[in-house]
Amino acid sequence: MRTLDLNCDMGELQPHQKRNFDEEIMPYISSCNIACGFHSGTPSLIEKTIRAAINHRIKIGAHPSYYDRENFGRVSKKVESSQLLSQLKYQICAVKGMVENYGRKLDHIKPHGALYNDMIIDKELAVQVVQLIKSIDPKLKIVALACSHVIDICIENKMEFVLEGFADRRYQTINQLRSRKLENAVIDMPKDVLNQVSNFVSGKVQLYNLEIVPIQVQSICLHSDTKGAVQLSKMIYDLLKEKNIEIA
Repeated sequence: MRTLDLNCDMGELQPHQKRNFDEEIMPYISSCNIACGFHSGTPSLIEKTIRAAINHRIKIGAHPSYYDRENFGRVSKKVESSQLLSQLKYQICAVKGMVENYGRKLDHIKPHGALYNDMIIDKELAVQVVQLIKSIDPKLKIVALACSHVIDICIENKMEFVLEGFADRRYQTINQLRSRKLENAVIDMPKDVLNQVSNFVSGKVQLYNLEIVPIQVQSICLHSDTKGAVQLSKMIYDLLKEKNIEIA
């Protein structure tokens, strides 16, 4: 049986939200990426999310970002290298320590938002972040966009990686998501989300220009703040089960 991971960014709250829907989504995923407080989240929300993930037996990852709560970490920031790396180390080690306090191990790191995208564009930045993660724990997996040079950098640094695809985001090119600043960057219509997931299963993805190109993914992300995320997570789960794919 083929296996695919379903991951979701969690421990987040948009300014207008009083609660999130993480625990409703958790039954339908196999790993989560917990916000570390720099783009969203608080220590109490981080801890609550860790406990919920343990209860649902899903893998726990850290989701560090630029220090930018105002823009939810989705705007590129010019930060001195040493300062950024210290901020990332702080975020990762904080979540790692909290997870270990519960007798569990942090499984992976998935950079958030603009940092994730900037690593795809800026090779030097990607090298620095990968090497930082290795210095913290060389057993941590790094979640990175399939077909991006971040994968090559992980290989060069002998770090395990996870090839990620996005159920709810348009692809501008094979190695670049469509910017959220542009229209139609987010996919929230159920039929379109399921079509994207089906394409991933078949080893392909449709770019924004409608070109179909090959891709291989090991993990599929659905954002918890995408419209109808709870329903979408169940629909993706059911679709993969129908295709005899184990979610793990």
